[in-house]
Amino acid sequence: MTEKKIVAVVGATGAQGGAVARALLADGEFAVRALTRSVSSEAAEELASLGAEVVAADLYDVDSLRKAFDGAYAAYLVTPFFTHMSAAKELEEVTNLVAAAAGLRHVVWSTLEDTREVISLDDDRMPTLDEKYKVPHFDVKGGEADALFEQAGLPTTYVRMSFYWNNLLRDLAPHRRPDGTLALSLPMGASKISGIAGEDIGKAIVSVLKRPSQTIGQTIGLGTEHLTGHEVAAAFTAVLGEEVSYEPLSHNDFRALGFPAAVELANMFQYYAEFDEHILSRRDTAQTREIVPTWLTLKDFLTAHRAEIAL
Repeated sequence: MTEKKIVAVVGATGAQGGAVARALLADGEFAVRALTRSVSSEAAEELASLGAEVVAADLYDVDSLRKAFDGAYAAYLVTPFFTHMSAAKELEEVTNLVAAAAGLRHVVWSTLEDTREVISLDDDRMPTLDEKYKVPHFDVKGGEADALFEQAGLPTTYVRMSFYWNNLLRDLAPHRRPDGTLALSLPMGASKISGIAGEDIGKAIVSVLKRPSQTIGQTIGLGTEHLTGHEVAAAFTAVLGEEVSYEPLSHNDFRALGFPAAVELANMFQYYAEFDEHILSRRDTAQTREIVPTWLTLKDFLTAHRAEIAL
């Protein structure tokens, strides 16, 4: 019996890494090594019960990462920006991952583009953050981190992510107005947003890993649908069985919400809305659907997760 190749999954107990780990386990072609800081967490124990090898690793400890990657064929790399919201920390995480990944035969890196390609730091339509970024969790990846993989000569597939439909289940779900009706307040204006279900991200990465000769050295933008706010609201209407109207917030109103990531995310949504062609042209729905033949429409996704929608 041929031993399965091992894929190490960074952030396996998080939303994105977890989707990748579960998809790999469901597919069965690869053995899964799930990396986490806490091997005793509920999420880690769930992955172990599904057949994953769960190992401890810390993004700030290169030796722990090297040990976790030892003997693996490939690795899926993602950084947890919103756990610390620090561009400097994210760059440190990436530097450590790149240093530890030498010897892997396939690296799949979860990335984004540099928003400064289209909006300069002196453009006052959008506040500049940390003195040198517009949307730090985008700009660090596209503007600095991607180059580290290339400079290290790692056999890398660069996978650009889209908006997770999963975000619509909680913080960005429709809300009830004082009169009892439902409204969706994505700060997208009339522009389209490129989105994908978390589970479809996992399936896409499985497909990428199965086709190294076609995917190594390539940049692949994931996005199963490009939808307007009205189309997103219509999907909610169909699933919830009551009318959901689209009432977009302005970007400044979103910034004023005051939660820790409000300004960062408002900048992100402004980038989505005002430079949508920069985003959409880099996320080919036809290619994504070819990679993920069983992809979920937003309506299908909301139907499957109906009980999780926080109204």
